[in-house]
Order: sequence, then structure tokens, then C-alpha cells
Amino acid sequence: MERWKGRVALVTGASVGIGAAVARALVQHGMKVVGCARNVDKIEKLAAECQSAGYSGTLIPYKCDLSCEEDILSMFSAIKTLHQGVDVCINNAGLAHNEPLLSGKTDGWRNMIDVNVLALSICTREAYQSMKERNVDDGHIININSMGGHRMVPSADEHFYCATKYAVTALTEGLRQELREAKTHIRATCISPGIVETEFAFRHHNSDPEKAAAVYESIKCLKAQDIASAVTYVLGAPPHVQIGDVQMRPVEQVS
Repeated sequence: MERWKGRVALVTGASVGIGAAVARALVQHGMKVVGCARNVDKIEKLAAECQSAGYSGTLIPYKCDLSCEEDILSMFSAIKTLHQGVDVCINNAGLAHNEPLLSGKTDGWRNMIDVNVLALSICTREAYQSMKERNVDDGHIININSMGGHRMVPSADEHFYCATKYAVTALTEGLRQELREAKTHIRATCISPGIVETEFAFRHHNSDPEKAAAVYESIKCLKAQDIASAVTYVLGAPPHVQIGDVQMRPVEQVS
């Protein structure tokens, strides 16, 4: 991770859970991290904690609604003005709604596509263009995916969400191929966790907190820090090493 000191990383969905853990880890390793979310109060608190802990990097909160392309483009413009550009892009933001295929609401489906697929793709495109215009040839784009992007969960509430994560699997491999065609050494990686104990289930099952709690009580789950460790492992690999897909589950998780 030594070579990343002082360089700029964008982490989407950085206010809680995996995003917050990744942002903290990168700041610990000396990176300048732009952490974005719709609400930056928690990112501001995390930035203060990082500063108090004496970490060598910095965390810059940025308010951004990832379902709005104009917000994303404005964010990249601000990063260019203030920090030259993005060297590492961590596409972490994602959400799920209980909208089955046979009875789900179109607005819920559209919101999942907007955030899980389109925002990720827009951030990827803008990060690559930022690297290209500055002749950055060792950048890295990391998509935080899900095991739901590799097998269908047998639950109607999850089916459309899984479809968006299958898209992330395809987009990451497509990105890797296009980066090779462009003859660049920018790397693309997909990290696919199983069950991680975060606020995700409580947001997903917001009308049934007992169901959400049961998800995390059934087994010893992964922690957000486990995913952050995977991110630093991937970033710390030698520049000639392409780690394509990291699949990680709790030992006790069945599927």
C-alpha cells in the first residue's frame, strides 16, 4: 500500500457499513479519500475520528445523490478542481428493495438499477477518464459486488437485487476487457461478499426489524472490516497482478 500514499480515492456510500470501513482503512494507509453519500453527517464524524487518531491520510466528505447523474458529474468536477482527479475508485454504494418480480413496484426496481448499475457505471467511466487525461496508468477500479451476483438467492425479495449484482459481475469483466483493449495497466476488481453485518439488512427489511436482526443472528457474519481488508489486499497486490473477483463468505454460510 506504500505506493498509494498521498493519492486520491473515491469511495461511494461511505457513510456507514462497508463504505465507512473502506474509507477508514484507506485513510490509515495515507490516501486522500473522498467519501460520498446523500447524507454526510456520519462521514464528517468519521473524518474527525481519523484526524484524532493521527492517520496519515485525510477523509473529505462530499454530498452526492448517486441516483442523479448531474450530482455525480458535479462531484467528479469538484474532485478535479480540488484534488486533480481520481486514482482509485471504490464503487461501494448499493441498495435493495423488497420488490419481487411478480408483484414489485417499478419505482423500486428503477432505484436499484439507478444506484447499483448506472451510478457504478457512471463513476467507473468518469474515474477512467480522470486517469486517462492525467496519464495515470496504474489506477484501480474496485466494484463491491455480492455473492448475489453469482447465484440466485431463493427469496422473492432478493431476485431483482440479485439481477443488478449479476450486472455488476458482467460489468467488471467487461471493464477489464476494455482496459486491456485500451492497452492500459489500470486494473479492475470485483469483491463479492456473502452476509456482512452492517445496516444493509435493516434498510432492506425496514418494515420488519426482527427479520433483519435474524439475518445476522443465524451465523457468525463477515464484518465490514473484513471487506476493507480485502480492498487493501487487492490494492496492495503488485502492479502486474490482476485480481479479478474475490468471493468471500462467512464459514457458516450455506449458499
